[in-house]
Amino acid sequence: MALINLRSLGVTLGAPLFSNLNLSVEPGDRLGIVAANGRGKSTLLRTVSGAFEPTSGDVTRARGLRIGHVEQNVPAGLLAASFYDAVLAALPAEQAESESWRVEIVLDSLDVPQDMRRRPLAHVSGGWQRLALLARVWVTEPDMLLLDEPTNHLDLARIGQLEDWLNALPRDVPVLICSHDRAFLDAVTNRTLFLRPENSQVFSLPYARARAALDEIDASEERRFQKDMKTAQQLRRQAAKLNNIGINSGSDLLVVKTRQLKQRAERLEEAARPAHQERSAGAVKLANRGTHAKVLVTLEDAPVATPDGTLLFRTGKLWIRQGDRVVLLGRNGTGKTRLVNMIRQAILSPEDAPAGVKATPSLVLGYGDQALADLADSDTPLGVVSRRFELGEQRARGLLAGVGINIDMQESPAGRLSGGQKARLGMLVLRLTNPNFYLLDEPTNHLDIDGQEALEAELLKHEASCLLVSHDRSFVRAVGDRFWLIDRKKLVEVEGPEEFFASVGDARA
Repeated sequence: MALINLRSLGVTLGAPLFSNLNLSVEPGDRLGIVAANGRGKSTLLRTVSGAFEPTSGDVTRARGLRIGHVEQNVPAGLLAASFYDAVLAALPAEQAESESWRVEIVLDSLDVPQDMRRRPLAHVSGGWQRLALLARVWVTEPDMLLLDEPTNHLDLARIGQLEDWLNALPRDVPVLICSHDRAFLDAVTNRTLFLRPENSQVFSLPYARARAALDEIDASEERRFQKDMKTAQQLRRQAAKLNNIGINSGSDLLVVKTRQLKQRAERLEEAARPAHQERSAGAVKLANRGTHAKVLVTLEDAPVATPDGTLLFRTGKLWIRQGDRVVLLGRNGTGKTRLVNMIRQAILSPEDAPAGVKATPSLVLGYGDQALADLADSDTPLGVVSRRFELGEQRARGLLAGVGINIDMQESPAGRLSGGQKARLGMLVLRLTNPNFYLLDEPTNHLDIDGQEALEAELLKHEASCLLVSHDRSFVRAVGDRFWLIDRKKLVEVEGPEEFFASVGDARA
């Protein structure tokens, strides 16, 4: 029996986000919702929960259905509360007074450490804040869960923990998940909705298999469209020939035949629909100016330490050659970002290079950090591009429009951009830098699946030399050709990432 029925559902906000969407959600469904940034995923969840009124169509909910909606951001009013109190506050006052034990059970199920439970939410990481929002919803015992980008800010261990938690839920509790994490969707879903302005597609398959099926449908529809348009062109050519003959001969029969051919062509053209072309949220492109150097970065047993001097690991003797795409693997807190910053310093300030780190003088660095710290919230996109690069205003505005930042946003503070827009702005800055070596720390944060795939394709197409840190397993598998692992205070080269991915899972068990 369906718990939710969507019939001819549509939402238009300036332009249609989706229309004529028909969908049933039944017990046991684990539905992944996929679309580009800004294409209606969060709006659909809010519509399902009842927080947003659709433009057209109906939402029917089973009587008494309790829906738990885990949104992306912590309400400002909760930031001063402790982790524990924020979850407790989700219960009705009487229940919070007599059944506070429910909070402990939920926090135990999410493996929240005791010391974490007393910290204010403002003082915990974005990943822990995300889990606090989940705990606040789950403690109310909903019949259905709606999760909006649940893996944002989570490291691999926490993503794996969330996968285990979701897969251990009672099977009759359906879950709707908006996510750009392809590996996560494959691990926790059994259905996939590709949300589109028209003709959204639903498959009873997890993401990767559903994507393959969708691509085949789109390819088939494109072949059919091209065939119909070719047939229509042939009919019009035949009609033109007959028309000329009819005019010259004065034959009424040929005039009628000409009209019939034209009508058939028009019917074909009216009925023909091109295959869906995803409207990009903004282009992701890179550049590679190249270098004659063979070895770009050399590590001579460099010590990597905390600011107070505590040794985290030693690098041993390793190097990065031209064309290498090195993935740095390691658990949170092992020093990945510290090493990235050491290499960055060696490139930008060779005279102050950390001991044991050497960069070839010809390197031009393209650096992107996970917080996009180089893009100040108070600056404007037009200001960022114009000041850093010798571009005319018209060229700068055209480039910004190309990455999905329209003219209305180009002179507004960058802090008003969405995460996806800010990520694409960061990628534009990288491209204009025209580097020959990339240091990328969590580059797929905030990028939708189209953006992730475009970034992968650009790194491969340009044979870009890079060192990258990422919790995105699909991205790591697609891009990396060398893998360094921080293990027991040593940096060692390993054959691939899978053993590390598995070890993170083993550690949770």
